[in-house]
Amino acid sequence: MTTSMHQAAIPTITRALNNLIGVLEKGAAHAEAKKIDPSVLINSRLYPDMFTLGKQVQVVSDIARGGISRLAQVESPKFEDNETTFPELVERLR
Repeated sequence: MTTSMHQAAIPTITRALNNLIGVLEKGAAHAEAKKIDPSVLINSRLYPDMFTLGKQVQVVSDIARGGISRLAQVESPKFEDNETTFPELVERLR
């Protein structure tokens, strides 16, 4: 990956993923404070034809690692898409 491509892509992607981690951490804290089963939030959709929150996080991470892998000209690592908790989703983004 060229230095300029790295400088343009990596900080932007890192910032976006860290922002999403912040949203997930707030969701986990909200669930705990309101005594809501976290899986209710993770499996929720804002609209019927949307993916669940958990699936959206998986898609975001797939796009980020796929793009970075293409820039680096390496094979993208594979994930099993089996995250079911806020900590697992956060770890996937990290």
